[in-house]
Amino acid sequence: MTLAAATELATATNEHLANISNTLVYSAMAVYTLAFFAYIAEWLFGSRSKVARTAAALTARTEEARTQGPAVTVKSAGGTAVMERPKVVVRSAAGARDVPDGPGAHGGDEQGDLYGRIAVSLTVLAFLVELGGVVARAASVERAPWGNMYEFNITFSTVAVGVYLGLLALRKNVRWLGLFLTTTVLLDLGLAVTVLYTASDQLVPALHSYWLYIHVSTAIFCGAVLYVGAVGTLLYLFKDSYENKLASGGRPGTFATSVLERLPAAATLDKFAYRVNAAVFPLWTFTIIAGSIWAESAWGRYWGWDPKETWAFITWVAYACYLHARSTAGWKGRKAAYIALIAFGCWLFNYYGVNIFVGGKHSYAGV
Repeated sequence: MTLAAATELATATNEHLANISNTLVYSAMAVYTLAFFAYIAEWLFGSRSKVARTAAALTARTEEARTQGPAVTVKSAGGTAVMERPKVVVRSAAGARDVPDGPGAHGGDEQGDLYGRIAVSLTVLAFLVELGGVVARAASVERAPWGNMYEFNITFSTVAVGVYLGLLALRKNVRWLGLFLTTTVLLDLGLAVTVLYTASDQLVPALHSYWLYIHVSTAIFCGAVLYVGAVGTLLYLFKDSYENKLASGGRPGTFATSVLERLPAAATLDKFAYRVNAAVFPLWTFTIIAGSIWAESAWGRYWGWDPKETWAFITWVAYACYLHARSTAGWKGRKAAYIALIAFGCWLFNYYGVNIFVGGKHSYAGV
């Protein structure tokens, strides 16, 4: 076989693998869509369960406590009646209120739980199909599939689902995350195949380094974990507002009651988000350090305040502020949660905003 024939065969093989990758990604989207509807069914059937009755009972008890006023304890000491000042619990931080976790999206309904388990099974299938698409893309370009935004997107969504399934495998109560996860994964993949798609191509010389596997892989994993933490933080804010309204004698709407009463307690969601963000923060620090070492190897300097480098550092500072706020009494709870969401917004802008709208050395890969 001549060199030209071998080259032509290799090109045809790579194109075939690229087509297989595209087919698998579209197939994964179809299965994710089925999982999305199964998660919706879980929430719908769960809304018919005991959740509404539980919420009504909690509201009734809160209303009774509000109308009757605080209990007063009277003690007799030396023939003199002494009225003690009622104990007032100030909720300055998450976890001060003892609220049990909700039953989950299924709401304790057997049929809802069945649909939830079907949804998880479909999510596993979609994850495996999408992972096959990522591997086929890597084979078609004979390198790590992280050379442009399209490849980053499909890998990122695969890792995000993998993190979710890993938490489930560890028997963590996170199935409530499934609906929100599949929704954003479908949006991510839809954006990837319609706007960000880039044909298979080789990397520029600067990227031919083993640091590609170290730096970019950790960046993808960190982004996936930070996304899970951001969802937990956002749901914490909603659940915290719901609990505050109940505690003040308010009556949340039917939809809010049906959804939020099934989620974990606000304190649990806050703790979940904090642990996720705190666990991945050292790895994000390593990602920035690895990037600077790679920059020295590729461009002859460790740090040049390139837009991507600058926003990676801003993201690091924002998450450092969040972790510090969580350990400061006056900033625990909602204030720290707002900082966490701002930090994740910085991460999103670092990826989408900088890559699309801002020029720099990290723009060589194109879209």
